[in-house]
This record gives sequence, C-alpha cells and structure tokens, in this order.
Amino acid sequence: MTFVIANACIDVMDKSCIEVCPVDCIFIEDDDRMCYIEPNDCIDCGVCESACPVGAIFEGSAVPHESAVFTEINALWFEDKDAARAKIDSFLESSPSIS
Repeated sequence: MTFVIANACIDVMDKSCIEVCPVDCIFIEDDDRMCYIEPNDCIDCGVCESACPVGAIFEGSAVPHESAVFTEINALWFEDKDAARAKIDSFLESSPSIS
C-alpha cells in the first residue's frame, strides 16, 4: 500500500516530504496547490509521513474517510495533471470549511 497526500497539504506548499523521500516519488509543479506521491514508485517507507508539518500524509489504508478521494487524486496527477488539479478545486468548492 502506498502513501497518500491528503487535503491538509492544499496551499501549505511546504516541501519537507520531497526533501526526505529516498526514492524521489513526491512531486509538485508551479500550477499545483499541493504535493503528490507517485503510487507506483513509493516504497512505503513512511519517511515522508513524519516530515509533513501538517499531518497530510497517510498510509493508503489509513486515509481518513473525508479525504478518501485523495488516493485517486494522487494517482490521477501522474496521468492527467489538469484533471487532478480540477478535482482539488472541486473538493475545495464542496468543502469550504476545509480549505
């Protein structure tokens, strides 16, 4: 099971997780509002989880129910970045108290 970055990362822009990842599987681009973990490259070491200052990283099986869509969003970013970004915007629009 891979690790997943959830909604607590949105607009935080801290890259501590990227710096500690031993396999360089966490990414962010200029147009992004959060970081993403490549599920096919993640080795499940968990180093990123403890490095995250906002507790946004979870083991796949431990993603909170209200953040479950982020498992899909993380994987989608590596296939269609614009679609993943649109899902982030849609999540924020449907959950204004979380943003």
